[in-house]
Amino acid sequence: MNLTNELAKQRNRDAAERTLMAWIRTCLSLISFGFGLDKIVGAIDRAVGGQGAQVEWGVQLVAAAFTITGILAMAGATVQYRKELRRLHQDDYVYRDKPQIAAATAVMLTLIGVLALGLIAARAGS
Repeated sequence: MNLTNELAKQRNRDAAERTLMAWIRTCLSLISFGFGLDKIVGAIDRAVGGQGAQVEWGVQLVAAAFTITGILAMAGATVQYRKELRRLHQDDYVYRDKPQIAAATAVMLTLIGVLALGLIAARAGS
């Protein structure tokens, strides 16, 4: 047993754990934001007598997109974490490039932003 290698693997396990925890926080925020957005708009709609059906539909779409993005990112981060731990248990551990979940999440959030902007523009035009 090579102590240097074992200590390096422990650092990598710790880093993988911290990364997963960061993804948990990020995904929980996305899911909570989507859920909260839907609930707030529902409460506003009830307060004005249910006259905002068009607005509610668009906001529900954006809220669902946030929630789905959070779920997919969490699933991807969990799979990546488990694969990394399996690889760390091997004696011949070698760094390999991984799928970039952060970049995919950023693209999804950009698309949600474009969708939201489109809904705002459509509402302003009507």
